[in-house]
Amino acid sequence: MGTRLRWRSLSGNEHRGQRENWQAETSSKAPFRFCACIGTMNGAPSPGLRPPSPPFWAGERAGRGGRLWEALEPAALFPRSQPLEVELGSGDGSFAAHYARLHPERNLLAVERLLGRLRKIDRKGLRAGLVNLRLVRIEASYLLEFLLPRESVQALHVYFPDPWPKRKHRKNRLINTRFTELAQRALAPAGVVYLRTDDEDYFAQMTSVFAANSGFLLAETPADLSAIPTDFENDFLAKGVRTLRAAYQRR
Repeated sequence: MGTRLRWRSLSGNEHRGQRENWQAETSSKAPFRFCACIGTMNGAPSPGLRPPSPPFWAGERAGRGGRLWEALEPAALFPRSQPLEVELGSGDGSFAAHYARLHPERNLLAVERLLGRLRKIDRKGLRAGLVNLRLVRIEASYLLEFLLPRESVQALHVYFPDPWPKRKHRKNRLINTRFTELAQRALAPAGVVYLRTDDEDYFAQMTSVFAANSGFLLAETPADLSAIPTDFENDFLAKGVRTLRAAYQRR
């Protein structure tokens, strides 16, 4: 098997936010686990792109049984120090790549747990030469609870998270009361959470839990932001399913 970048992630349930073990996997049959920068999928940076200085994770330890305990250092991930935004659940990167291209003055961290999707985002970022886009394979709730430094994020983008439509599964939804507390901690003052879904019941839950948190104010989603669709959104729009949007600004 050829030399490739080792990617890091965590196993576990994204909705419980527990500190799960991760292990390095190098078998040709196993997925590569990672926190990677655009341009390093083949083990070396592409011309003109600056990788972050290793290690990608503070406190990373090779081998079995290692844990990710310490917060990320955004300045070590990106070549330029500028406002950080995070997309939780990036899908195939339709939004992430488009948004990063339109806003070179902002850094965007795309979070996705499926390796195949992240490889798609990586290819899109490489083609567009996006030095302000970085990728991480990890459960969204773990990143939010344990790895994002306090008041480090200007915006959180959460678009079409799994609605878990069955009543008995709704406890697994990402957006809940605890999520609002974690978002409040991660966001800088006046930072904004942008939400989208096609599920009316989930939308009611989203708006209810944020309305109940006195640390947030109802905000507007800018028209230019609404105009950037995700991959799921394109599919829904083609079927005539409307997008439900909400935004909340930290006080």
